[in-house]
Amino acid sequence: MESSGRALRPPPAGGAGYEGAWRFSAPALDSSVPRVRHAVRDLLARQGAPVSGEVLEGLLLVLSELVTNAVRHAALLSPHLGVEVSLGTGWVRVAVEDGHPYRPKALAADPAEVHLGGRGLLLVKAVCAERAGACGVERTAAGGKVVWACLPLAAPAG
Repeated sequence: MESSGRALRPPPAGGAGYEGAWRFSAPALDSSVPRVRHAVRDLLARQGAPVSGEVLEGLLLVLSELVTNAVRHAALLSPHLGVEVSLGTGWVRVAVEDGHPYRPKALAADPAEVHLGGRGLLLVKAVCAERAGACGVERTAAGGKVVWACLPLAAPAG
């Protein structure tokens, strides 16, 4: 994985010391899924982000799904993926960018189906909803897409 090694945006004056945005690339390979997950977990720890254990688990699950989807469905047109982690006061956002123009859609769950193939975005949406977050897909200027998820750093009450 290649990393810029620096924040894309400096923390705002008077903001939390952990705020910023970091971007790195990873090859569109299955082996990148755990590597990206570990890199993001280590980044959050290094920055001292006050992310709760429950939220961290959900965030890493979401990130794994986003990278897996990009590897499985976009690798032919996008041999490298862009990964961005943004931290703000009270929130964390992960995004995965690829060069494939197809915009994924969450498929409906079939209770009779044992294998959950094709249901990754449904899981992402469920994790985001459960943790009072949000997710979405945006087109890039180059014709690809960015799939993102944003979660609050603290687990929702109740």
